[in-house]
Amino acid sequence: MHDASQPLHYLSGNFAPVREETPPVKDLPVTGHLPECLNGEFVRVGPNPKFDPVAGYHWFDGDGMIHGVRIKDGKATYVSRYVKTSRLKQEQFFGGAKFMKIGDVKGLFGLLMVNMQQLRTKLKILDDSYGIGTANTALIYHHGKLLALQEADKPYVVKVLEDGDLQTVGMMDYDKRLTHSFTAHPKVDPVTGEMFTFGYSHKAPYITYRVISKDGVMHNPVPITIPEPIMMHDFAITENYAIFMDLPMHFRPKEMVKEKKMIYSFDLTKKARFGVLPRYAKDELMIRWFELPNCFIFHNANAWEDEDEVVLITCRLENPDLDMVSGNVKEKLENFGNELYEMRFNMATGAASQRKLSASAVDFPRINEWYTGRKQRYVYGTILDSIAKVTGIIKFDLHAEPEPGKTELEVGGNIIGIYDLGPGRYGSEAIYVPQETGCTAEEDGGYLIFFVHDERTGKSYVNVIDAKTMSADPVAVVELPHRVPYGFHAFFVTEEQLQEQAAGSYAS
Repeated sequence: MHDASQPLHYLSGNFAPVREETPPVKDLPVTGHLPECLNGEFVRVGPNPKFDPVAGYHWFDGDGMIHGVRIKDGKATYVSRYVKTSRLKQEQFFGGAKFMKIGDVKGLFGLLMVNMQQLRTKLKILDDSYGIGTANTALIYHHGKLLALQEADKPYVVKVLEDGDLQTVGMMDYDKRLTHSFTAHPKVDPVTGEMFTFGYSHKAPYITYRVISKDGVMHNPVPITIPEPIMMHDFAITENYAIFMDLPMHFRPKEMVKEKKMIYSFDLTKKARFGVLPRYAKDELMIRWFELPNCFIFHNANAWEDEDEVVLITCRLENPDLDMVSGNVKEKLENFGNELYEMRFNMATGAASQRKLSASAVDFPRINEWYTGRKQRYVYGTILDSIAKVTGIIKFDLHAEPEPGKTELEVGGNIIGIYDLGPGRYGSEAIYVPQETGCTAEEDGGYLIFFVHDERTGKSYVNVIDAKTMSADPVAVVELPHRVPYGFHAFFVTEEQLQEQAAGSYAS
């Protein structure tokens, strides 16, 4: 049962889960027009707990539910399905929450929950041999497969059917070569077709880097040694390097018990370290480490090489508190003041530098993904008024200079467009869909697509806006049949990818 002392902001009102799946609902009302390049399926995943938590609830905990909008020839179909993880299927069998969650691992009770989880596994009441993840964080497409991801587990393959329905195929372990967790933010090189990924754990050497060929073959593991176990949510690639982030969000179970903290705690005394490794390295011997002032990073926008320097565009955060997403987030937004930064690592001199590109509360940075790992000009981000509530979409021009002393989020300097959702309306991560594919096409000559919820009316929508002009007039608005809860990351599966997926093999 719920601990009455725990604020359950994320289990009530507009944060309440939508526990019933929705089979395909066709011919949704469309205002405006859906461009032909949007033929495909727009999908977004997020935490949506099937069962009430035993103790506290942390927003990272909920079971992964994918909300999809199938677009074809100007018409739209909506569907929602849980990712059928091993964890979810076992809890459905028992009819309630059984696995340990992030919200549980705090204080002395957290230690008790860890021991209870171990006992249940030992007695074979629960089976953790297939992972205990929720697949609730992000989505990516590679080698003919859509993958649902959460960094504590392996990927789950989800098939998109012609009518837009979503079917969990099963866990992906790359012919048993994947024996560790898999980041929620792997990178696909649009030129080579390869996917680059990593996993982190609480056992030395703490980070494991992997390269997956365009044909879906996972290469040998490359251990990355760091001093302590950490949380590393994201990383980045360039044409020749992979960038790892050793940031001081440490795994410290003793502090969890002694100081009633969560199992991950941020250390203000440590510097931020960034490791740059040749991306086809067979071991870590050639990694170069750079130091910058203390910070944490959830999400990177992109990275590239500029002569001797490796450039990282990222959302930088000072003094984060993972407790902030288990209570009233409106009161704790000051602890989530993400700012867009440019960081530079000089491979010749060993120097590192950084400069601020934005005011605070910007996150979920996205780009035209044909530029992944290569120099690009535009970044699209979300403006937040709390951890989960997106009030607008913002466009940055990296070729322009930020205005000195600028503190407000308004057009000027390198901010060249803002789409304001308006009072009582909150959005999600916006995905860029190009009108024409490839790096030779105009970088911002496409559309942004994202979910919107109107708390005044209770209705949810998918909005499509012009990525070049950021006009306040949407290109299209699709009305959805019911509320879509706030969530995490999205992805756009193209019509070409849907056809490739339909013809592909689903062996892991």
